[in-house]
Amino acid sequence: MSAQERTASRASVYLPLAMHLVPTLGIGFLVVIPRSCIAGVNELTIGFAAANLGFALSYVAGVRLARRARSDA
Repeated sequence: MSAQERTASRASVYLPLAMHLVPTLGIGFLVVIPRSCIAGVNELTIGFAAANLGFALSYVAGVRLARRARSDA
């Protein structure tokens, strides 16, 4: 496997993460939150951002653990 194929393989693993975060953050911060009573920076918008950050960190950690487990086997 060439270096270019490895890079493409690594990038494709994170495609589902991007496909989840881009619409979620776009709809949340550009459509829903500005039109609601929680508009602005407050604990609810910070909580929404933190929940998405937590999801992304969990996803990345899961990918790393799976790769480590596969290399150990």
